[in-house]
Amino acid sequence: MLDNTIASVENLRVEFETKNGRVVGVEDVSFAVKPGETVCIVGESGSGKSVSSLSLMRLIEYGGGEISGGRLLFDRKEGGEVDLAKTDQGLMRTIRGNEIGMIFQEPMTALNPVFTVGRQLTEGLRLHKKLSREQAEARALELLQQVRIPEPERRLKQYPHELSGGMRQRVVIAMAMACEPRLLIADEPTTALDVTIQAEILALMDRLKRETGTAVMFITHDMAVVAQMADRVVVMFRGNKVEEGPVEEIFENPKHDYTKALLAAVPKLGEMTGTDLPRPMKLFGVEGQTLDPIPGEETPILEVRNLVTRFPVQGGLLRRTVARVHAVEDVSFTVNKGQTLSLVGESGCGKSTVGRSLMRLVEPESGHVEFDCCNVLSLSQKEMHKVRRDLQMIFQDPFASLNPQMQLMEQVAEPMRNYGTHKGSEMQDRVAHLFDRVELPRSFMKRFPHELSGGQRQRIAIARALALNPKLIVADEAVSALDVSVQAQVLNLMMELQAELGLSYLFISHDMAVVERVSHYVGVMYLGRIVEIGPRRAVFEDPQHPYTRALMKAVPVADPRQRKSERDLNFKPIPSPIHPVGYEAAPSEYREVSPGHKILTTDSGY
Repeated sequence: MLDNTIASVENLRVEFETKNGRVVGVEDVSFAVKPGETVCIVGESGSGKSVSSLSLMRLIEYGGGEISGGRLLFDRKEGGEVDLAKTDQGLMRTIRGNEIGMIFQEPMTALNPVFTVGRQLTEGLRLHKKLSREQAEARALELLQQVRIPEPERRLKQYPHELSGGMRQRVVIAMAMACEPRLLIADEPTTALDVTIQAEILALMDRLKRETGTAVMFITHDMAVVAQMADRVVVMFRGNKVEEGPVEEIFENPKHDYTKALLAAVPKLGEMTGTDLPRPMKLFGVEGQTLDPIPGEETPILEVRNLVTRFPVQGGLLRRTVARVHAVEDVSFTVNKGQTLSLVGESGCGKSTVGRSLMRLVEPESGHVEFDCCNVLSLSQKEMHKVRRDLQMIFQDPFASLNPQMQLMEQVAEPMRNYGTHKGSEMQDRVAHLFDRVELPRSFMKRFPHELSGGQRQRIAIARALALNPKLIVADEAVSALDVSVQAQVLNLMMELQAELGLSYLFISHDMAVVERVSHYVGVMYLGRIVEIGPRRAVFEDPQHPYTRALMKAVPVADPRQRKSERDLNFKPIPSPIHPVGYEAAPSEYREVSPGHKILTTDSGY
């Protein structure tokens, strides 16, 4: 191993045993990480980037993989150099968490659902650092403050399911940093986060890295994040390293076609300036693309008026309602036929709850939702079943929304079976056609969800939502977990389907660059309210509300020369949306800045 190197991967080869024989996950990969350096490993899902990190942690064996070649050298501060590929699991347990920390991609699966956040944070500290309970609890509180979780004292007593996705991810980051490891492996750590929190967490990780000298191996598919974080970049494709170099060089002078395609697929904020209508992205190496703008019609298909959704907070021995979470507070908007309205905001701002309230997956407290000439909120469950044929939803986490025990073919066919729209061979043809539509090979029809990558699973979710030819699709963070090139293809696919089938979308996202690309109208949400709404061009080119401006400022730019420091990102802590039972919020009042472009005049708390 080179001097002054914390970890060095040499000629790594990893194989997986499947029912169809052995499959190579990583063929022959080498790279090194130095102290205080961030090496970003970039590639699409399935390229082998996560396999490399799981091999270093020796967790790959638990996922059915086997390190069949190469060396994984790690420099232990006290114990000298070890080859992790040959280390026994007893020593690995000491190294894991204590000397190598890991931030996993899906925070819900990385946290234990039956223990409180506080218990999970203190467990590693007490095991590795031999702290007393009081010391461990004080350190846990300090860690939650470091990752900027609101009301940290309360969070320590909560369970993972009580936190939003972004908050869970921050807990996972706090856990990984708890023992101040020499090497931190971050596997897509900001995928599920909003731009403001992502910007802060990237700046936070950067600061922690500089202060502690920790080496960071950062695995991501987001080129803007790479530009913000990396010192060096390793580009992976189908289990091999195709390019490596300093971050500026990779961005300004990419050599490999795959790297060029990755950079071309990054939606950049500001690309749509001066245009009114969304249009598909130009992809590298794709011939004959039609990049026509999508006009849609100015005829409403969905009208939401004064929607209010609150959740009870129970406490005391009798589990009485002691307070309420004001998740959605007096929200109104319209979605037109064949057009897209995007709702953007941070996790916990209520945007997903809006989508779920429209679908009646959570019951709103009050409001009026007019869809295709009927008030959705007044329908019985049986009538609602009929409406759901035209009103479909794509969820954020495709793994949780797919049944692990059913073949994909069955899952895509299920809505048609439920509604009796297709039978027998006709149904099979329709399923095959849907697989073609979302660009998945028909050979995947017999597979199960765990045999696909995240991006492929999300395409299955889209195919299933399209099965019944709906009029409106609520897409809740539908592309947030996808690689840039896959995300660009899926977004283009959604826009082509919109142009062809006249689909309307309520697009819920925290990615401003994606929202700019796909939207006709945009609503910005903060703390349960829409603080600014209007045509996409008006909102993006002339943001009026201070929160909208803060969001725009936080978007990472895919240019390593335009990095943001923590000083640039002085966000206010998000106030709590929990209020006592009798609390009545003021109604939302708006001022029109230009035609259709309105900003909230009621105090939004920002």
